[in-house]
Amino acid sequence: MNFETLFHANFSLLDDAVTDWATLVRNLGELKKDAETNLHQAANKANWAGMNQQVSKEFIGKTAGEFADAHTQASTIHQVLSDTLGELRGYHRQLTTAVENGRKRSLSVFPSGDAFMVTSSVPPQTAAGGEPDRTTDVTALRDEIQSILDKATESDNSAGTVLKALADRSELGFSDARYKDRDSAAAALKKADELARLAKKDPGELTTAEFDLLNAGLKQYANDHLFAERFATDLGARGTLDFWTGLNDVPGAGDVGQRRHDRYDDLQKSLGLTLATASQSDSAGMAEWKGRMVDLVDKPVGRAGGFPLGAQVMTNLMRWGDYDDRFLVDYGDKLIETEKKFTGNGRHGAWSRTGGDPLLNRTGTDSGWDPMTGYLRALSNNPDAATEFFNDTFVTKDEDHDFTQDADGNGKQEKRALSNFDYLFEERDWSQDVDDKGEESIAGRNYLGMALEAATTGHPAGELPPEGTPVHSPGQAKLFEAIVSSISDDNARLTDHGYMSDSMGQVASEYLADINRGLADDADGDTNRLFPVAGTAASLHHRDLNAFLLSVGQNPEGYAAVEVANKSYMANLMDYHLNPDLPASHRYSNDPHFTVEQIALGSGELSGTLAIGRQEAVIGPADADDKAYDHAVAQWKNGISGAVGTGIGVGTTFIASPVGGAAAGGAAGTVSSMILEELFQDAEGHAKDDAGRAVGKLWEEGLEENASYSEKAAEAAAKAHHRTDLLDAAIDEKARAAAQQGFRDAGTNTSRMSPDLQTEI
Repeated sequence: MNFETLFHANFSLLDDAVTDWATLVRNLGELKKDAETNLHQAANKANWAGMNQQVSKEFIGKTAGEFADAHTQASTIHQVLSDTLGELRGYHRQLTTAVENGRKRSLSVFPSGDAFMVTSSVPPQTAAGGEPDRTTDVTALRDEIQSILDKATESDNSAGTVLKALADRSELGFSDARYKDRDSAAAALKKADELARLAKKDPGELTTAEFDLLNAGLKQYANDHLFAERFATDLGARGTLDFWTGLNDVPGAGDVGQRRHDRYDDLQKSLGLTLATASQSDSAGMAEWKGRMVDLVDKPVGRAGGFPLGAQVMTNLMRWGDYDDRFLVDYGDKLIETEKKFTGNGRHGAWSRTGGDPLLNRTGTDSGWDPMTGYLRALSNNPDAATEFFNDTFVTKDEDHDFTQDADGNGKQEKRALSNFDYLFEERDWSQDVDDKGEESIAGRNYLGMALEAATTGHPAGELPPEGTPVHSPGQAKLFEAIVSSISDDNARLTDHGYMSDSMGQVASEYLADINRGLADDADGDTNRLFPVAGTAASLHHRDLNAFLLSVGQNPEGYAAVEVANKSYMANLMDYHLNPDLPASHRYSNDPHFTVEQIALGSGELSGTLAIGRQEAVIGPADADDKAYDHAVAQWKNGISGAVGTGIGVGTTFIASPVGGAAAGGAAGTVSSMILEELFQDAEGHAKDDAGRAVGKLWEEGLEENASYSEKAAEAAAKAHHRTDLLDAAIDEKARAAAQQGFRDAGTNTSRMSPDLQTEI
């Protein structure tokens, strides 16, 4: 900012810009509100059909999100411009005041190119002449003016830097970076430069004070968009890997490695979150960073050009946060290529850590030496990337590998193609690893289960489906089909790794309509109206489902996830079908009694099959404590009781709410939530003192509870829609009888379909 520009500044154009952006912010605020309330929320409540199920609803949600991002970006830009205008006006006043005060003291200021000059109209005199020396006054005025110009320049430059950074973040669409003022955004960029300089230092020369500053700064700014991008691009892809590798190289980490290693877990998480935030940027710098990081997957980054590889380092920083989907998919492609190279196309294992190898993961779950472990954890937070990754090809039939199958049933083995799911879930030779307690690590396969949960449900693992979750896509449904078929083919793939069952249970709970269709054995598809699916339906076979549910039921968390959701689904499905306003085209039958009986029958078989799995866990090799089942049920009940229409697959338009005097929109306003509490409140586990008595008692109680719940669900649904005609016709009793029959059918079907999966008493 030169003297003449600021002294003669005309702020009218900047004034107009601030006014225009303020107007834009107000207008976008209204559009954002309309898009969310009148567009997005309405779309979530609508009943979709055809391609609208898969395309339109999701598009509407993303469009509403773009309005929100546009409003956010406009608000930030307006604030930056407003702050800068106010400051520049202030510096303009300070400059004109300084010049005027100088004039009063016979000091003149003149522009001189991009600079300025200060002169005195009174010639300097010697001390003997009796006049004071004016040099001091000239210097003081010059310094005052220069200080004003420096601050104005900083204000102008920081505004330009922030605005450019905001604009560069999104190549298409709008940035969701939000800042309350220009100074906070500028401070984030300055802090990023400062911390990146520290991270570039040789770890052996990094002081503990600098480490603490870096650790605290990354924790504070991990979710700051401008900070994250600037930090990542300043450090660079290779610099990022060198930083984490160097810290974990014990001989080379110096004082920090000795005195701060107990804080590495915090730094690992904060650094990972920072990089995840940075990856969401579309700037040229981040595009280069992401491309270079993918290139480094199979490159040695250790001392003297040795191990670890780039993937072994970076995947340990991927365990947290929401990474850009495209980056994750590209990274996964290169990781699979590297996996194939180091395992002979899957013929043998790799990635085993020796005693001298550094720890790359500091969370304690595993050593971090297997890059697939951290990558799968990243996929568990990124559903879209997970779906694409698991459905991608690992090897084709024509490649050089040893995977075969008897495809025609003629006893002749032929090469088979494997998807990434097939390889990781069925065939991979997982490396042996230990946790920080010296026990066998389960992290790899556990994260595999979580990644599959995200890939099939469309939301991050460990969460219930939030409102607005897109309907199941063809890729998600295909993957669920593969999971069910694989576990049916060899249930040890799940039962030998029971810690994956909580994820498999959550997946099943969100495919209850598809599962019920499969259990119905309906050749002509009439039950599709009984169990409506919004989106792509998974095609499932009865026997496979029997084995799958039996296997999931052998783990308390898996059992609870499906059992509680099944009860909620059944109750809300009755609610849906007993609504007199349900269009004729949506009705399964004109006889509501028959409809309720069929719902109760399917729900009964599903619960009965889970109960057999629970028995198997209690009396079989697993030797599980039955009390753990009831504890798990209580935990899942608390989470799901307020979910309206879980798994129904249609909008909640036809769900009766409120009922029983409950407040509108409250959790107790759904039919299922009214009776879930009653059903599970008196659950009591049973020790395995007598296997025979335990099995008999569990089966009897399961039969009674399921029948009671079905009866109450039918009664509550009928009352919710004021169907006294159905109550007079004892629809609740018919539901109870059908549920009992379905529960008994589970025993018969299991003994016929999956006899090899049961333990004889």
